[in-house]
Amino acid sequence: MQRILYAQPVRRDVVDLERWAAAKGVPCAEVSPAEIDALVRSTRDEGGHHEGLVLVTRPRRWTAPRDLAEALVRERAAAVAIDRVRNPYNIGAILRSAAFFGLHGALFGAHALPPTSATAGLASTTVRVAEGGVEHLALARTTDLADTLARMRERGVRVIGADGHATTAATPGFKYGWPVVLVMGHEREGLGERVRAQCDAIVAIPGGGKVESLNVAVAAGVLMAMMMKA
Repeated sequence: MQRILYAQPVRRDVVDLERWAAAKGVPCAEVSPAEIDALVRSTRDEGGHHEGLVLVTRPRRWTAPRDLAEALVRERAAAVAIDRVRNPYNIGAILRSAAFFGLHGALFGAHALPPTSATAGLASTTVRVAEGGVEHLALARTTDLADTLARMRERGVRVIGADGHATTAATPGFKYGWPVVLVMGHEREGLGERVRAQCDAIVAIPGGGKVESLNVAVAAGVLMAMMMKA
């Protein structure tokens, strides 16, 4: 954390944050809403959602995929992999659920990150929708998700894919195995063929048949809940 800026309307809400910043030696100051707008390069009229508080941080450190795999094996933990899911709101919701259910991290395929953030970081919308979840996950990225999943399997990590048309139901009795990576595919196209080929199992969430499928972020949340209880 490099510095904290806030506008007068949220002064009462940041009292504890100010105390924390003072104890850590992090500069914390009240500024005008216009200054915050300028800092985040947006205005409230244009859809900016800083809500009067901005934390200026250092660039995110990405975890190497091999380090994520080692952590999963060492801690017998779980992660979610994102295959070509492009909607930043969906990605943010998936990351929030991953943090809520206690997953260790998330792995992004090359096409799950917008071109502007493929080397820099996540889209700001994704981070905002995750509501702090991003800060509790080890984040890794790869240019070849299928190959990375294959290497993880060699290390003993189970890979479970999600597909609404799969014949295997994600019921409480399904054995996910640990350590494990849950792979969520593109909103309409599902899992890529090479990624699908690296899955030890592919599961579907049983439904009532009224609607063909769930939103990918909702499906991810349901599967994570089942997986972490298995």
